[in-house]
Amino acid sequence: MKSERLTIVPPTNALTGAVAPPGSKSITNRALLLAGLANGVSRLTGALKSDDTRYMADALRAMGVGIEEPDETVFVVTGTGRLTPPAQPLFLGNAGTAVRFLPAAIAAMVTGEVIVDGDRHMRKRPIEPLIVALKSLGVEAEAPTGCPPVTIHATGGFSADRVVIDAGLSSQYVSALLMAAPIAGRSFTVELAGDEIGARGYIYLTVAAMRAFGASVEQQSPSHWRIEPTGYRATDYRIEPDASAATYLWGAEALGGGRIDIGTPSSGFTQPDARAYDVIASFPHMPAVIDGSQMQDAVPTLAVLAAYNATPVRFTGISNLRVKECDRVRALSLGLNAIKDGLAREEGDDLIVDGDPSLAGRHLPAEIDTFADHRIAMSFALAGLKSSGITILDPKCVGKTYPGYWDALASLGVSYLEEVPG
Repeated sequence: MKSERLTIVPPTNALTGAVAPPGSKSITNRALLLAGLANGVSRLTGALKSDDTRYMADALRAMGVGIEEPDETVFVVTGTGRLTPPAQPLFLGNAGTAVRFLPAAIAAMVTGEVIVDGDRHMRKRPIEPLIVALKSLGVEAEAPTGCPPVTIHATGGFSADRVVIDAGLSSQYVSALLMAAPIAGRSFTVELAGDEIGARGYIYLTVAAMRAFGASVEQQSPSHWRIEPTGYRATDYRIEPDASAATYLWGAEALGGGRIDIGTPSSGFTQPDARAYDVIASFPHMPAVIDGSQMQDAVPTLAVLAAYNATPVRFTGISNLRVKECDRVRALSLGLNAIKDGLAREEGDDLIVDGDPSLAGRHLPAEIDTFADHRIAMSFALAGLKSSGITILDPKCVGKTYPGYWDALASLGVSYLEEVPG
């Protein structure tokens, strides 16, 4: 994909075929870290190879972990049970999981100074709650802007056995501390400050992965976990397909009226975004109110479908979308209104989409600014299945989590008009 602009050509036939989504980004980056913290050789199969997982793998390599890639869905990770300070700052692009997970592991295992940084988009994404939590554990950590870059002066452990974390902005802060706990050298407790937590289902993914790598984790209440100092055990680990990626294929099936076999039933996913399947299946009679708090990455898909729904849809519980790869609430509003003025509006942190089935089959010239956000690009591609003239700017940004996305749609019968810079 060399194009800077990609215009979707609506297919004339129903989309029918088989497309297997790539491996889960969320699970791949958890498994890479845990395998890197273990002592021994782990084989991760079904893994995602994308920008985000490459950044995580390269960061671990820089800290002494051996990682080989014998094929496009496998990582073979050789850990020594320790991490060493990297020679250079760790540059992690806009990979939120890598930037949030690594500081806690570094603080628990490394001795020396480590800088964790990202691109200009990552430097706008908050990490202050994690920094506050690490400081409470005696870690000298700094993030002067409240966002990356982060500097950790690590001493190879924590000075306390209990941490309280504010997870209102992201569950990734909790996952970071949970995954660091088994290597902290003592029984450890992670507690939430209050009951608010973004996408709690991702905590379950974290705990499941930790247990697969030999950790002992007990959830003592909805906001309280106790972890024993077991360290991690190398293991062979199968990564399930990405549920967030599956939502685009489910959405394409709903809009296109065909049958797309993704190889995994919705019930076969453990990731929280899989709950979007039932909402997508209700199209064009989606619920009047959709709470997106526990399926945040599926909201862009659902919002684009809502544009063609028979009735308006209000999305609630999505304030955290404002601090993702971009302000996704604003990006969705702008993109939908580029298709039709007044199609969407923001009320506080809610997004209201006034469904208009008459948009289907019309020529609606619209340039969609993706803000370099893979999910904005992939979700608005669905609008191009129903209306002509939908142009995706910076289509290459899908490489963050689904490098083969455009080829996948093409295999189902979707075609494009590309503009390649001279």
